[in-house]
Amino acid sequence: MLRWPGLRGWGFCLLIGGLVATTVAGVGFASGILKWEPASGNLPLLFLSVLVVPAFTEELFFRGLLVPERGETQRPVLIIAVGLAVFVLWHVVEAKLFLPGATLFLEPAFLLCAGLIGLGCALMRYLTGSLWPAVLFHAVLVWAWKAYLGGPSLAELMG
Repeated sequence: MLRWPGLRGWGFCLLIGGLVATTVAGVGFASGILKWEPASGNLPLLFLSVLVVPAFTEELFFRGLLVPERGETQRPVLIIAVGLAVFVLWHVVEAKLFLPGATLFLEPAFLLCAGLIGLGCALMRYLTGSLWPAVLFHAVLVWAWKAYLGGPSLAELMG
C-alpha cells in the first residue's frame, strides 16, 4: 500500500486524474462552487498542510483501509462503492459535527465532486496497489481549490 507505483501505474493515474479533474472542473464552475479567486499567503505552506489534512489522513482511511488489494476480494466494485459512499457521507458528518462553517460540504455539487475525486482516488489505489498517487492527487486538487478557485480557509470552515 505504501510502495511507490511503477511507470505504468503512474500512467493510469495521470489518465484517471485528468478525467476526474476535468469533470470536477466542469461541475464546479457550472454550479458556482469553483470560481477564479486567487488566495494570498504562503502557497507552499498551504500545499504542505493540505497534503497532511485532508489528503494523507483521508486517503489512509478511505482508500488505504477500505480499498482492497487486487485479488483480495471477488467483489472489488462493491467494496469500493461502499467505501466511496462512506467517504461522501463523511463530508456531511464533518460539516454537521466538526466544521460549522462548512455548509458548502452539504451542497449536492460539492458532494458530487467529492464523490468523483473519491472514485478517482479509489481507482488509483486499486490499480496501482499504492496509496501515494491518491494522496498526491487529492492534495493537488484541494490545494488548487484553496489557492486559486475560491476554496474556504480553515478559519472559514471552523465558522
